[in-house]
Order: sequence, then C-alpha cells, then structure tokens
Amino acid sequence: MSGMLNVGVIGLGRLGSVYARNVAQRVPNARLVAVADQKPELREQFARELNGVKVYENHLDLLNSPEVDAVAIVTSTSTHKQVVTDAAACKKAIFCEKPMSLSLEGAHEMLHAVQKAGVFFHMGFQRRFDPGYLAAKKKVEDGVIGDPVVMTAISRDPFRPPLEFCNPQVSGGLIADMGVHDFDLGRMFMGEVAKVHAVGGALAYPEMNSVGDIDNALVNMVFTNGTLGTVQLSRNAVFGYDIRTELWGTKGSLQIGYFQHTPILVMTQEGITHDVVPHFMQRFESAYLAQVQDFVNRVIAGQKPSLTGEDAIAAMRISLAATLSCREGRPVEVSEVDVALQMTS
Repeated sequence: MSGMLNVGVIGLGRLGSVYARNVAQRVPNARLVAVADQKPELREQFARELNGVKVYENHLDLLNSPEVDAVAIVTSTSTHKQVVTDAAACKKAIFCEKPMSLSLEGAHEMLHAVQKAGVFFHMGFQRRFDPGYLAAKKKVEDGVIGDPVVMTAISRDPFRPPLEFCNPQVSGGLIADMGVHDFDLGRMFMGEVAKVHAVGGALAYPEMNSVGDIDNALVNMVFTNGTLGTVQLSRNAVFGYDIRTELWGTKGSLQIGYFQHTPILVMTQEGITHDVVPHFMQRFESAYLAQVQDFVNRVIAGQKPSLTGEDAIAAMRISLAATLSCREGRPVEVSEVDVALQMTS
C-alpha cells in the first residue's frame, strides 16, 4: 500500500468525533475522506468543519465508496457486529472500538467474517497506548516490582451517560462497557482470569433501574496463576474522571494514574487546591492519537494489528462472567460463558 491511507469514520459521537479529528488533523500519513452517522446534526457539524470530507447517513454508502481504504467503527456496541461484517465484505481494513459485541456468539461471527475476508482488524483498547501504562508494563517486564501478585483497578466516571446508552441492549451495561478496559489490563499485567465474583447496584442514579443497568460495581478476580485482582467501577465520581491502577509485587509496587490535570496549585488562606481530570477525552488524548496512528502505520506497512479480535474476546469473556456473577449473586468461573456459547451454537 502507498504511504497515505484514506480513512472513513463511522459514528460521530463523543469518541467518534475524536477519531475523526485526529485522522483529519493529526495523523500525517492518513487522509479523512468520509464520515457517516445517522444523526443529521452530527453530519452537518462535520460537513461545516471539514471541507472536502464526504458525509453519509448510511454506513453502507461509505463502505461502498472506492475512495475509502480503511474504516474506524465508533458506533454503539449493539451495532458493531453488523457494521464490522459489512466492512469486511467490502474488503476494508477495520478499526473497531471496544467492546467487540454484546455476545460471544456475535463476537465470534465478527472474527469469522474478518478472517474469511482476509482483512486487517484492530480492536480499540486505548489504555494500552497510554504512556503511563506502557511505562508500567516495561517496569514489570524488567522485574522492578518482582512478581505481580495483586492488581487493583479503578474506573470512575464523573456522571452517568444518557439512559439510552446505559441500556445493556445498547452498550452491554456498566461492567461490560467500562470494566472491559480493566479486564484487558488484567490480562496485560497479570495473565488470564479464571474466576470472578461481582456485586453492584443502582446506588447513585435509581433511574438506572428503568433500563436494567447499575452505576457502581466491585469485581474480584482470581487469575489462572493464583494471583488476585479487584476492579472498582462507578458512574458518580462527582469531582472528575478517576482512572487509576495499582500493581503490587513481591519487591515493590506501581501506581498508574493521577488526579491533578494541570501543573498548578492555587494556594490561598482557604487552603491549597488544584483541578482534576475532566473526562476520558482529556485523560487519554495522547493514547487515542497513538492508537489510531498505530492502526494507520500497520495497515500501510502490511503488519499484524497490535490488538486482535482474540484479545477483545478474551476481555469480553471476563466481562460477561462478571455480569453473570453480579446478576446471580455468586462466583463464576470464566469458562462458564464458553459453555453457554456452546449451548447456543
């Protein structure tokens, strides 16, 4: 492939708009040639903002454009299977945001479609491209903290998303949508997960009950090598965006993440204060850019993706097991979700 990749972005919501602007303005070897979204106000905004970019309502029209070499799919989780399958049929290189699908069955269908078509397929887990997590991974590999034995991961949003997004039939629910990042990090730092035990509830936003989702959850994990982990998930960190991870080893520990966003302290008679990270777009700005740059570079070079469908399915298995554990109030072996898949196949 030539040194320039023509990219289309499908889905122009909060995160999709980040990818579209990054491709258009900050990835030197990519050209944003088309965007697609069902909402007219989002299409009109991008038509005004980015001259020369074709704007579509239907993702199929974008996929059928011969100008488009690759697509970034940043739509709701419930649509991933259809859009990815359509993109594979059109022989486009594919980047797809997490989670992969609402069900293991759907995820395996997606994986089969991209493998059959022989197209490049990269799953989006931006924390793996964050400088802090990359540095921590290197420290672990270098033996700085010895053998990791306990992982604690915290993911807290400053407010709940719209109820229509929270609906598990759209996003997969709190544990699947938010927790999948932490489960992927668990695999990155500690290895595969054998068992989970989750509890949760609609504690801060009772209206979450109306769509069948929760706003707070705790997930304990036992990894296959016997080490331990816990994931804390919340939609009501009212002070700001709180994403942190601690790794405890036999020789030391690592802490990843931060509260203070800009390097300034305000010191007055009332006390000393500082700001906090507003939300995910600010905390992971460089990671989102690095991830899409990696996608473009690897497609152009004909290399394998950094994160595969198999990686996404592995993290998804943990999230489904944790969701089942929370719903049924019992510990769940991750292998149980495989049994459920075999029974539906």
